[in-house]
Amino acid sequence: MTDQQLQKFKAWFADYIADFYGTSAYIDANLELKEIHTDYVCKEAIYIAGAIGLGENDRLIAAVIALFHDVGRFEQFTKYQTYSDAKSENHNLMAVRILKEYNILADLTETEQDIILKAIELHGAKELPADLDELTELHARIIRDADKLDIYRVLTEKYRQYRDDPENYSLELEQVDEPTYSPHIIEAIQNHAQVDYTSLKTLNDMKLLLLAMIFDVNFAPTLKRIKQHGYVGQLLQLLPDDEVMEKVGQTMRVYMENKIFQLDKQAGS
Repeated sequence: MTDQQLQKFKAWFADYIADFYGTSAYIDANLELKEIHTDYVCKEAIYIAGAIGLGENDRLIAAVIALFHDVGRFEQFTKYQTYSDAKSENHNLMAVRILKEYNILADLTETEQDIILKAIELHGAKELPADLDELTELHARIIRDADKLDIYRVLTEKYRQYRDDPENYSLELEQVDEPTYSPHIIEAIQNHAQVDYTSLKTLNDMKLLLLAMIFDVNFAPTLKRIKQHGYVGQLLQLLPDDEVMEKVGQTMRVYMENKIFQLDKQAGS
């Protein structure tokens, strides 16, 4: 794969998503959020791929996966006015369908196409299947980490905006804003477990799910980036100030330090 091919993909992506703008200010605001998100995820994917020592071809593959990972979101939000897969369609499968429909990856090798499509299909899955080949699994893990990094940026900023000026908030808010949170999510965090998105009841549950996503981070550079940006602290500031959240914060900080140490040790061995 070449950089020229990547630039061609970027040009197609820009032309493709441009057609979705103009329906309404609300839809445009939410589409712009995903367009900016895509740019950030591309940068994060390239960063992670480089930080773990991948060669040029794999860095380019990581960039293409990141570029197209949310291409289905534009049709999804225009059609359904939601980014909730449960209320509309699975955006991972929508992306794969669109790429196949436009035959955009035709110039790549069959192996490269398979890796890109499978990684995109799985980037939002709760967990990866056990039967992936080594290279596909690697790229699936890179896009999942890169996506998480920018989800933290987007949603911490988004929830701060809502907290500070709810009357003028113009983006989708999928959960109801109540001062409560679900005990089963606290239990999952204490057990270093993932949280099922379908079990969320309140906005606080969503913020806790974001914290729990850290348990599915694959690479030390990703965790170091999360720590550097202070996303755990920012999310905790957006949650109730009580003893339960103090314990959640302590759990997250200890886990991150231990996991970074463990992953660094594995990378050096």
